[in-house]
Amino acid sequence: MTSTITLAEALAAGTVVLDGGMSNQLESAGHDLSDELWSARLLAEQPEAVTEAHLAYFRAGADVAITASYQATFEGFAQRGIARERAAELMALSVESAREAARRARAPRPLWVAASAGPYGAMLADGSEYRGRYGLSVDELERFHRPRLEVLAAAGPDVLALETVPDADEAAALLRAVRGLGVPAWLTYSVAGDRTRAGQPLEEAFALAAEADEVIAVGVNCCAPQDVDGAAATAARVTGKPVVVYPNSGETWDAEARAWTGRSTFTAGQVKGWQQAGARLIGGCCRVGPDGISGIAGALEAA
Repeated sequence: MTSTITLAEALAAGTVVLDGGMSNQLESAGHDLSDELWSARLLAEQPEAVTEAHLAYFRAGADVAITASYQATFEGFAQRGIARERAAELMALSVESAREAARRARAPRPLWVAASAGPYGAMLADGSEYRGRYGLSVDELERFHRPRLEVLAAAGPDVLALETVPDADEAAALLRAVRGLGVPAWLTYSVAGDRTRAGQPLEEAFALAAEADEVIAVGVNCCAPQDVDGAAATAARVTGKPVVVYPNSGETWDAEARAWTGRSTFTAGQVKGWQQAGARLIGGCCRVGPDGISGIAGALEAA
C-alpha cells in the first residue's frame, strides 16, 4: 500500500529499509546503460523497465524506492537533444514509475518514494561526482540544482534524496535549493574514511544539515561498507537527526574503464552495527541488488 504515515514519522518509530542500486538491477534485466544518461535514458526509452526494477526491490523487502532521476538534469537531457519541457516530463515520470511499482507491489506495509537528485558531477558523467571541487560557487551550484528539484518536488514524492554529494559546498547549495519546496529531504555524502570525497571533515559537512528543517535524515551513500559505522555515528552525534546509510557493494568504480573492480564486502551481518550507530534508513547503492536488500530486511526483522 502507499504510505499512510510520513517517512519522518516512520523513522521516529523504527528502522526503514531502502532499496538497492537501480543501474545494476536494470543491467541484470538485460538493459544497456553504456550511456552518459545512465539509467535516466530508460525513462525516455523504456519506462516500464524502471517500474519493474522498483518492483523487484519492493518485493525484496524495501520500504522506499529511489527514483531513476539521479542523472536526470535539464543540461544532460539537452546534450541528447531532449527539450526542456520533455526533460521535465521525464523527471516527473521517474516519480510516477516508482509510485506505479508501489501500487503493483500490493504490500501490507507503507511504501514511500524518494526522488533522487545526484550531484553536479553526475551530469558531467566523468567520475567527478567522486571528487567534487568543480570550480563552481555555491550560488552557481544552487542555480543548477533548483530547477530540477522544483520539477521533482512538484511530481509529489515523499522525500527528495540529495545523494552522493562529494563536497560540503555542494551540500550547502542543495540545502538552499530545497527551501520552500514543501517536500522533506535527506542528505547523503559520498565519503572516504572520515572525510567527504572532496576532503572535508565529516563533522563539518554534517553540521550543515543540523539546523535545516527540511532535512529529515542525514548520512552517507555510494561508499565502502567499512566506512559506514564511523560516518553514521558522526552524523547522529553532530545533527541529532535519523541517519540514512546505503553503501556500495564494496567494489570500486573505474571511471576511465567505466567498470567495477575488486570484490564485494557488503553483508547483511553489518546492518546491526549500522543500526546501533544511529542508522534508521538502511539500504544499498551500486551493485547491491534485491538479494542484498532482502538480507537487510531479514537482518532488521531479526534485530
